[in-house]
Amino acid sequence: MKPGDWTTPQWIRALAAGSVLLALVLGVVLATVTSGVRDGLAVIGGRAAPQVSATTDLSFALSDMDAQLANVMLVGADPAFTAIHQQSLDLFDQRRRQADADLQQVATDESAQQAVRTVLDQFGQYQALASQVLLLDKGGAAGRPGADVLAVYRQATGRMQDTLSAVRGLTTANHDLLNSTYQSKVDDTVTARTWVLVIGCTLVLLLVVAQVYLRLKLRRRLTVALLLATLLGAGLTIAGTVVLADESGHLTVAKSNAFDSIVALAQARAVSYDANADESRYLVDPELAAKYQQSFVDKSQQLVGLGADLTHYDSALADALRAYQARNSDVRFTGFFGTELNNITFPGERAAAEKTLAAYQVYQLDDRKIRAMATTGDLRAAILFCISTSPGNSNYDFGQYDAALTALIAINQHAFDGAIADGDRETGGWTGLIPGLTVLLLAASVFVGVRPRLAEYR
Repeated sequence: MKPGDWTTPQWIRALAAGSVLLALVLGVVLATVTSGVRDGLAVIGGRAAPQVSATTDLSFALSDMDAQLANVMLVGADPAFTAIHQQSLDLFDQRRRQADADLQQVATDESAQQAVRTVLDQFGQYQALASQVLLLDKGGAAGRPGADVLAVYRQATGRMQDTLSAVRGLTTANHDLLNSTYQSKVDDTVTARTWVLVIGCTLVLLLVVAQVYLRLKLRRRLTVALLLATLLGAGLTIAGTVVLADESGHLTVAKSNAFDSIVALAQARAVSYDANADESRYLVDPELAAKYQQSFVDKSQQLVGLGADLTHYDSALADALRAYQARNSDVRFTGFFGTELNNITFPGERAAAEKTLAAYQVYQLDDRKIRAMATTGDLRAAILFCISTSPGNSNYDFGQYDAALTALIAINQHAFDGAIADGDRETGGWTGLIPGLTVLLLAASVFVGVRPRLAEYR
């Protein structure tokens, strides 16, 4: 039988069944997509992000370990540096424990087992070489360890660079997982919003058609139950679209606005500690001083890429910061801090970033003083200025810079945690309960609305 030959009861049943079917499809789409988004938030907030944080923290801990080992060699047995010698040993052990804890967390990721084994093997070799350095270093004049000590230290610091490279690979792998999960879930919400609107509008239209049909055929002014079903369908469509839009927003805040900055800044912190170690290496191993100076320059470019050598870096940095302060959209450098300045999003973030860069500028100027002292032959003064944490010295200024950088990371971390929590909270109920109950009520309303009309034809 063709639709044109249908009787009135058949049309009523078709309109009712079509409405219920569309409502069911709408509910399934909403429940499925929000469940997927919630799973994505769990992957981003509960797996990928913590793993990235653990590997970047591991890079930081390892870099500072090697810096402290260099400092132990640097101060030697000079009585004036006894406190710094002990402080460096204590920090070396603290960073070792921190690295062990980070490795334990990273090792929980089954997909990274092979990479973790590589890191553990290299880190174990480094620790063995570092132990030899501490055993051989009997404490000579400050800044002049024995040739045998230097030979082993060169092996140790080389092994540390291999370890750091492997750790960066882990960071990249987990960051890629986070990126792919984010993109997938954002795409899902965009596609789902389109389908929800199409299905929902069709549902509402069908229910309106049912009302009009009953009005024309049966002279019924208004069927309250069908009106309720229409309102439920419209409400589910609008609310579902809003929830999906909100979830897309939470994902964007968590990943693009917050975590992209967290990764860049955490990597900046690790690189900064490795660059700080290069200063100690520069002083402790004059034969390879040029190599370590270039390494410092390369890491500085990773932090604030200016395309300038050490002689012109400070003036280029000053010019770039003045240009940025005059117009915040004028970011004239690349690197991790270039990434951050192009991603300022949250209250207080810009001021914190500017404070961090100002502290970084002071630290860079301190570096030139260290090299100037060493070049003029005042090695002892260079060592003191380099590794002392007293105000007015380089390591004090580095501590100020690190504190500002840590505060900047915390702003983004707070926003990330909030976005993940908000996203998870707003999906509550939408993975089944809310769509399910709404569809059930809508179906019941349709049944209540059409049943009396169908009874008239019995």
